[in-house]
Amino acid sequence: MTDPYARSAPDEKTPGPEDGRRRRWWLIAAVPVLAGAVIAAGVLVTGADDGKDGGRAAREAADARWAEGITPEWMAERMGLDVPATAGSPRAAYEVTSRFDTGLLTFTLTRAEAKRYLEKHPPDGKWLEPTSAQTTNAHDFAHFGLPEPETLKKGVRYGYVCPGATAESAQSPPDTYDTSDERCVRLYAHDYTPTRARIYLRTHFDPGISPLPPTPSA
Repeated sequence: MTDPYARSAPDEKTPGPEDGRRRRWWLIAAVPVLAGAVIAAGVLVTGADDGKDGGRAAREAADARWAEGITPEWMAERMGLDVPATAGSPRAAYEVTSRFDTGLLTFTLTRAEAKRYLEKHPPDGKWLEPTSAQTTNAHDFAHFGLPEPETLKKGVRYGYVCPGATAESAQSPPDTYDTSDERCVRLYAHDYTPTRARIYLRTHFDPGISPLPPTPSA
C-alpha cells in the first residue's frame, strides 16, 4: 500500500540554494534594525536629555540647598554693601549648588531713600531701564514669594554695582556669574508703589568661598 504521508504536500518544496540566499539577506537586513533598537533602549535608560543639559540641570537641582541662619546683615557684608536702618522687610538667602553659590538680599525703602541709596552705590556705567520684560530661567527671589526682577518692566532700573572695583574692572560689564574676589552685585530697584521701592540684590560665589554662619541648633 502506498503511504499517503510519504509524499510532500503540494505547497511544500525541498529547500534549495535560492531559499538559503533569501534567509541570508533577511538576516543582513535585520541587523541594523536590531542595533537601532538596542541603541534606543540605551538612550532611554541613560536619559535622552543628557545631551541637552537636561540631565545636568536635574542633577544640579538635586544638589542645591538653601543655607540656614542667613541674615540680611551677614549677606550685606559679603556683598560689600549695606542695609539702611530704615529698610523695610529685609530678607536674605544663600543657595549652595555644585557649580556656584547664589547670595540674595532684598528690602524696601521710600522712593526718596531709594534714590539716595542708588546715589551712594552707583553702577558701573549707568542705570539701565528694560524696554520690556526679560526672559529668565532664574527662580531665586521666588524663594521669598517675590517675582524675579528680570520679569519686571515698569518702574525698574538696574545695573552692576561693584564695591571696591578698580577703574580697569569697571570698563567692561561683569559676567553674569562673576565669582571673582572683586565681585559685582546685580542691583534692581523697582518702584512698586507711588511711595515705595524695592531693592533686589543678587551675586554669585564660588562654591564654599564664604564660610556659612553656624547652623542654628534645634
